[in-house]
Amino acid sequence: MSRALSFVATFLLVFVVFIVASASLSPMDIVLGLITSVVVAAFSSTLLIKETPTKAFNVVRWAWAIAYFFYYFLVIEPKCHWDVIKRILHPKMPIKPGIVRVPYDVESDYAITATACSITNTPGTVVVDIDEEGKKYYVHWIDVKATDPKVCYEMISKTFERYLRRVFD
Repeated sequence: MSRALSFVATFLLVFVVFIVASASLSPMDIVLGLITSVVVAAFSSTLLIKETPTKAFNVVRWAWAIAYFFYYFLVIEPKCHWDVIKRILHPKMPIKPGIVRVPYDVESDYAITATACSITNTPGTVVVDIDEEGKKYYVHWIDVKATDPKVCYEMISKTFERYLRRVFD
């Protein structure tokens, strides 16, 4: 049962991504998407979803994922882009780059990876390493405002984790 749910979840995810990426609902694209999704799900479903595949069908998790998507792309990203643009255009280029330790509090590999990717995709910060034993990200920050890990957590990853914990953990 678990393996079948993993297959269905992977199939649906791949099919949705295929249709969105192809930007077409023509019969040819739908059939090609179905075939591709079956093949990909057959070979990768047990690798992608190892535990509790029912999480993939939880509507509340999907609602948090959609809320995170819109909050990330409509609020966080523009705000960070604007901050970097101001720094670039400022005559003195006010930057104070450095690498800081940022503890994380999410549990699953997906949540850890999604948080790291969110930090990296946000202008001004890049995750350069992850210490899984110590549960810390090492983040290159364009303007280091604090070196205390708790403060860095509050300023860099707390918002991402709040959403991604509800989606993946």
